[in-house]
Amino acid sequence: MAGQPIFDAAGQGKATPFGDLPVWDLTDLYPAPDAPELTADMARLETLVTDFAAQYRGKLADLTPAAMLDCVRAWEQIDIVAGRIMSYAGLRYYQNTVDPVRAKMLGDLQGKITDITTPLVFFSLEFNRIPDPTYEAVFTAPDGPARYKPVFDRMRAMRPHQLSDELEQFLHDNSVVGAAAWNRLFDETTAALSFEVDGATLSLEETLNLLTEHDRDRREAAARALARVFGDNVKLFARIHNTLTKEKAIEDKWRKMPTPQYGRHLSNHVEPEVVEALRNAVTAAYPRLSHRYYALKARWLGLDKLQIWDRNAPLPTDAPRTIGWDEARATVLDAYAGFDPKLAELAEPFFDRGWIDAAATPGKAPGAFAHPTVTTVHPYVLLNYLGKPRDVMTLAHELGHGVHQRLAADQGELLAATPLTLAETASVFGEMLTFRALLARTADPAQRKALLAGKVEDMINTVVRQIAFYDFECKLHAARAEGELTPDDINALWMSVQAESLGPVFEFMPGYETFWTYVPHFVHSPFYVYAYAFGDGLVNALYAAYEDGLPDFQSKYFDMLAAGGSKHHSELLAPFGLDASDPAFWDKGLSMIESLIDELEALEG
Repeated sequence: MAGQPIFDAAGQGKATPFGDLPVWDLTDLYPAPDAPELTADMARLETLVTDFAAQYRGKLADLTPAAMLDCVRAWEQIDIVAGRIMSYAGLRYYQNTVDPVRAKMLGDLQGKITDITTPLVFFSLEFNRIPDPTYEAVFTAPDGPARYKPVFDRMRAMRPHQLSDELEQFLHDNSVVGAAAWNRLFDETTAALSFEVDGATLSLEETLNLLTEHDRDRREAAARALARVFGDNVKLFARIHNTLTKEKAIEDKWRKMPTPQYGRHLSNHVEPEVVEALRNAVTAAYPRLSHRYYALKARWLGLDKLQIWDRNAPLPTDAPRTIGWDEARATVLDAYAGFDPKLAELAEPFFDRGWIDAAATPGKAPGAFAHPTVTTVHPYVLLNYLGKPRDVMTLAHELGHGVHQRLAADQGELLAATPLTLAETASVFGEMLTFRALLARTADPAQRKALLAGKVEDMINTVVRQIAFYDFECKLHAARAEGELTPDDINALWMSVQAESLGPVFEFMPGYETFWTYVPHFVHSPFYVYAYAFGDGLVNALYAAYEDGLPDFQSKYFDMLAAGGSKHHSELLAPFGLDASDPAFWDKGLSMIESLIDELEALEG
């Protein structure tokens, strides 16, 4: 008999100083870890894979359009079953990464599904060998899989980088003890870290949160605690990065990838020159954005130099305030409804049906995310809510992802996934809506200044900081190609981009050079980080079109989100009169940040 659900039912919540915070109800995926439905789906997955391989292996090039449509739908069904299983195991694990039972379940299921799906390795390899004329004829026929063509166009873009069937199968089988194992080591290590601050033992998330405290001594104590613990563990993190970077270099060499970044650009369906234009526009704007803003902030704080613990400090005039969960919910939903009631309606079930896990608890994965699970269920949002104004913006951000994922789900499993470059659109737009709604109802000059400064800092963190992260990764992979990197080598690369991006007003304490160690994107998703800057620049340009009164903006916006991964970014942006390949496009987005800094400078006068 199945055991009881691991999590509280929706609505029961977890009592905290910020109110009753919602917890996940994962029963929409499976009733329990030992549920017969989960066992049945594992058996079903094996049957689906076996039948698929038997029916289609060696025959793809000869399929009629109608038969190819059946094949694609069968492939999609396998994706859904495997995705549902791994979503459940992954979400349970991220709720408590130090629980060995959950870690074992995740590892065991990863291993089993890798073994079960090994017979499918043939599919992309054989598919990419279909002659172009045959492919075009089958995928444009009226009774064929034409709507799926964008997915398979992206698959065929990998043709020049495809290995032999035997090597691809080896990489598939080996993945569970390769990158996936190192990712788990990183996750479990960071989740288990503890930090002593003023006599209290805190998690990574709680310690990072102290960097936004009003009390400067407390911020400094947190920063020094972070530096101590990161320094104590830097050799392990250096080993993780050395190994993963080398592993990627080996695979890239075999796949004939021209650069370490190229695979990410391919998966994002974005041209390298577009990313380069973004990167160049942002780095050229460092003096106009981050350098200028932080010089202003130093004056507000009465300091000649800023230390790293001052970067996210609140303004002296910004009275400390804890925001309860109910207020955070109302703030975000009201802002969403102000844009269009449909947006709030799409976000509401996250609060009412156990789709959000909000409390910061021991062992929980740090940060925040929205996980789409599979298109036949719904997304889940993870937060570490601690009542700060930034936490409200994080809620707005992750709900944007969730709404995007819900709208795109109608495309079906294969077409719903949005390339990373567009995946941040709805999240950053949700933040902008929330910020503008708060600003519109704030008359007090001190509060207005605090709001503007908070938004500028968020945008700098999203654009400047993430492009600096991207440059760090580029330098890291280039340096690793020359040989093994010591912790000091990696520290030096980190400091080179930090000094450049933050500007001359900063001094860096001893130990800050190790702060690269806790950034999960470098480990889980190499070169992911530019997607944040892409999304912010895109949203700034979109929001300008919205403020300018572009006709039918709301319906065009919902259409863009509902398209999921079915269209290229150029098609999605065309209705708004925008073109990401134009270098001037990025300057438009950056000019919005500049205008907010202008407003802050005007408040000084």
